[in-house]
Amino acid sequence: MQEIAKADPGDVLMQVGDELGKLMDSYDAVCKLFIKEEAEAKLVYKGDESIGRRALRRVLIRSRLDSMLAELREMMVYNAPPELGALWGKFEAMWDQIVAEQEVAQEEEHRRVQAEQWRRKKAQEERKALVMWVGAVVFVLAWAAWVMTLVKKSTMLRLGLY
Repeated sequence: MQEIAKADPGDVLMQVGDELGKLMDSYDAVCKLFIKEEAEAKLVYKGDESIGRRALRRVLIRSRLDSMLAELREMMVYNAPPELGALWGKFEAMWDQIVAEQEVAQEEEHRRVQAEQWRRKKAQEERKALVMWVGAVVFVLAWAAWVMTLVKKSTMLRLGLY
C-alpha cells in the first residue's frame, strides 16, 4: 500500500492502462476467433468434427467473451483509480464510436474492392472484345486473300497462262 502511495500517479495510471489494454487485447483475440468460427459456419464444411462439437465451441467462445467483458467492466468500474473517473462509461462511448467508424471504413473498403473488381472485369471484357474483333478482321483478310488467290488462279487457268 505504501508503495502505491509513493508511486507517481502517472505511472500508476499507465500501469492500470497497460493491464486493461492486455485484457482488451485478449478479448479482441477471442472475438476474432469467434468471428472466424461464424464465418466458417457459412461455408461448406468438409472436416471431421460434428456440427454439435462446432456449435459447442462457438457457445464456449461466446461464453468466454461474455465473462471477459464482465471482468473488464468490473475492473474499470470497481478497481480503477478514482482519477480515471467513469472509465467504463468513457470506454463504452469510445468503443461504440470506433465500432461505428470501422463499420463505415469497412463499407468503404468493400465498395472500393467491388469497384476494382468491376473495373478488372470490364477491362477483361474489353480485351476479349478486342481479341474477337482482331480475330474477325484477320479471318476476313485471310479469307479475302484466299479468294483473290483463287480468282487469280482461275483467271490464269482460263486464259491458259499457267
